[in-house]
Amino acid sequence: MGHVIANFVTMLTAVLSLLVLVRVLLSWTNASGGGGFTAFVYQATEPLLSPIRRVLPPTGGLDWSPFIAIIVLSLVARLFAGL
Repeated sequence: MGHVIANFVTMLTAVLSLLVLVRVLLSWTNASGGGGFTAFVYQATEPLLSPIRRVLPPTGGLDWSPFIAIIVLSLVARLFAGL
């Protein structure tokens, strides 16, 4: 049973990391009105990125929250991979 949960968490963190990377790429192309896919990516990643943004101080236009989120997701995946 523990392996099932570990695999689920590992896959979930991988999918979330990929979605965060897609969001970064979408933000570079300024796809704010990009349709359903863009809306899905933003809605799926905002609950993860928003709390990080509230904690981090503003840094002159750079948003470090995706970087921090990917690091945290990687740590969680490694934690559960050891089970």
